Amino acid sequence: MAPARTARRAVALGLGVLWWWAVLRLALEPGAGVIEGAVAVGGWGLSVLPVHCVPRRRAAGALGAGRWRRALRGPERGPVPNRPDGR
Repeated sequence: MAPARTARRAVALGLGVLWWWAVLRLALEPGAGVIEGAVAVGGWGLSVLPVHCVPRRRAAGALGAGRWRRALRGPERGPVPNRPDGR
């Protein structure tokens, strides 16, 4: 298990270095081209992917369906509670 984790971290580090190289080259080098732009945009696009999502029902702290509808509808109106003063 440890070698697999180390390999994943090495790949992630390598891809991160490649992305930073592309971004810095685009920012600092006047002759940067399409490849650097594609690497930079592709890396940014990957960073916004929801890769850590789970189905809503299995998520920790997930709320039931219809929660927002009930909240926007307001408090439920039920029978009026009896008051101690008889009204």
